[in-house]
Amino acid sequence: MEKKKVVVAFSGGLDTSYTVMYLAKEKGYEVYAACANTGGFSAEQLKTNEENAYKLGAKEYVTLDVTKEYYDKSLRYMVYGNVLRNNCYPISVSSERIFQAMAIARYAKQIGASAIAHGSTGAGNDQVRFDMTFMVMAPGIEIITLTRDRALSRQEEVDYLNKHGFYADFTKLKYSYNVGIWGTSICGGEILDSTQGLPESAYLKQVTKNGSERLDISFEKGEISAVNGEKFSDKIAAIQKIEEICAPYGIGRDMHVGDTIIGIKGRVGFEAAAAMVIIGAHRFLEKFTLSKWQQYWKDQVANWYGMFLHESQYFEPVMRDIEAMLESSQRHVNGTVGIELRPYCFSMIGADTPDDLVKNKLGEYGEMQKAWTAEDAKGFIKVLSTPLRAFYANHKDEADELEKNL
Repeated sequence: MEKKKVVVAFSGGLDTSYTVMYLAKEKGYEVYAACANTGGFSAEQLKTNEENAYKLGAKEYVTLDVTKEYYDKSLRYMVYGNVLRNNCYPISVSSERIFQAMAIARYAKQIGASAIAHGSTGAGNDQVRFDMTFMVMAPGIEIITLTRDRALSRQEEVDYLNKHGFYADFTKLKYSYNVGIWGTSICGGEILDSTQGLPESAYLKQVTKNGSERLDISFEKGEISAVNGEKFSDKIAAIQKIEEICAPYGIGRDMHVGDTIIGIKGRVGFEAAAAMVIIGAHRFLEKFTLSKWQQYWKDQVANWYGMFLHESQYFEPVMRDIEAMLESSQRHVNGTVGIELRPYCFSMIGADTPDDLVKNKLGEYGEMQKAWTAEDAKGFIKVLSTPLRAFYANHKDEADELEKNL
């Protein structure tokens, strides 16, 4: 009888390593280990993953590189929208999970798998992101989650692997890390105590630069086009270049507290130098190039975009509508932003843009009006004040109270 095929979303960690071996040895599946890479794995890590997958009993191992798809279909919209969850977190690794799951689902359908397995527990957000994506993209394919369903402890998984001759360093570290192109999340350790922050040693990228440095980022229609004058057609390479320049200053570190998909509060540390600097520079350029109401409404829909993306609603049809609005808003977001980098912080210097609305023939703020007279200004102010004057004329008690408190 032909064995059933199962695709394991394989990260190389303890939970997915156990899943590969258990399904191959105990359940008799033909196991296909698939590592979906959205920019968080080095070449060395991918090589180790492949070697370990075969040692664990996988019939096939494959790396599915979806970094470009992640950028094209979501990350660029997150830049267009200056998306920061709770005005803090750039939705780093969590936004990548959807695209990792999409890649796994496509691969499972391609090889005719009857099941897909992942290593999420029942206490986090990732179980929702993986399950929902599989249900939408691969309906009818069974979802197997051994760690969640059997409430396995780390020690149980380690003991099982060791018993069957697989030894790897799965020592429980003080911190757990999820690394991606848009940043690194840090869990565990002091984060479990709401009164504490993370020490310097908790961060993967240490501070090695002192003093200050100027960084120039150029944008064309909202997308990065150059870094310090060097042109980039490959946007992923541009992000990596900015990370290389900014991370040694310890820029982009913070602590995010927010509501999880499953309803409890969650706390996570992160370091996202490139993400925070790019979003900061992009938002600054938009202040010069967008109208007042473009900025306002774009902020409203971008906030929803980030929330839906975080909460596994990427397939909600309104997301395509929001993306269309965000992309349309970027047609005049062109120019170069100068940024000053310093240890643990950065600030904007200025923007050189052909679409600069600060430069106009009508007037210079605080200097000289050119499109109206002094009498025009007086009339405008008088008309603008009419609603307030009408209100307080009809409510003398509130007018008296206002005068008393001033």
